Amino acid sequence: MGEMSLGAAVACLGAAVWLLGWRNSGARRAELLLAGGGSVGAGPPDWWQMVRELRRLRGRLRAEWCAPVIGLALAVLGSSVLPVAAGAAGVPVLRRVRLAREARRARERRGAAVIALCGALAGEVRAGRQPGEALLRAARDSGGLGEAQAAVLAAARFGGDVTGALAAAARQPGAEGLSGLAACWRVAVDQGAGLAAGLDRLEGALRAEHDQRADLRAQLSGARSTVVMLAGLPALGLLLGAAMGAEPLRVLLHTGAGIGCLAVGGVLEGLGMWWALQIVRGAETT
Repeated sequence: MGEMSLGAAVACLGAAVWLLGWRNSGARRAELLLAGGGSVGAGPPDWWQMVRELRRLRGRLRAEWCAPVIGLALAVLGSSVLPVAAGAAGVPVLRRVRLAREARRARERRGAAVIALCGALAGEVRAGRQPGEALLRAARDSGGLGEAQAAVLAAARFGGDVTGALAAAARQPGAEGLSGLAACWRVAVDQGAGLAAGLDRLEGALRAEHDQRADLRAQLSGARSTVVMLAGLPALGLLLGAAMGAEPLRVLLHTGAGIGCLAVGGVLEGLGMWWALQIVRGAETT
């Protein structure tokens, strides 16, 4: 009962700090305005300063640092250093997962920006602007060129190799559609074909591919949720065991059989999640 009370207290304290971090700043600004710019008697200024510092600190912390915190809490509850070591080992794994998720989101944003660039460029060309000037305006509005925007804009402004610059920009993850834009630009410049018509077809093809991927991700979201739910079942089993007074942490962390079961279960859990996620990712790429 003492361990459960301590765990409940730690959980309540964490929830309180989290909620304070998410406090609506608009209410605070309303208080200051109604007070006429003077001191507000809703609470001491030091308390609000502490809340702001906690919010700033939380913005700098990454999600992977939750692993050692959880490991430390389990180490206190289970009187063992094994959860601390496991939490520290989980930091690089969670960091890799976070970086992969951020890279995927950046790739998706870059692909959407390329589609917007094709549409804006087609509109500028139809408005009667020259291709170089149209590309300058469309690139500033859409930002679809990414890190290579300076090179492409310089080529368009000073009569350089726009096709080569676009082909180089297409090497960025998610910006593969720029290779089609480079092909349209080459055909329009070399053979005098209509650039706007080619851009319309390219935009339609890229948008259809983007919508297809988004629909596939939406269909696979249920499978991802199932994987996460199944991965959390062992933790739910530990909570149920603690609620029934079985002391699962003591058995897992202080007995040879428990440590063996914990090691084998952790390996099987990791392999199962990796296998399930590989199946989902394979379905996304087909």
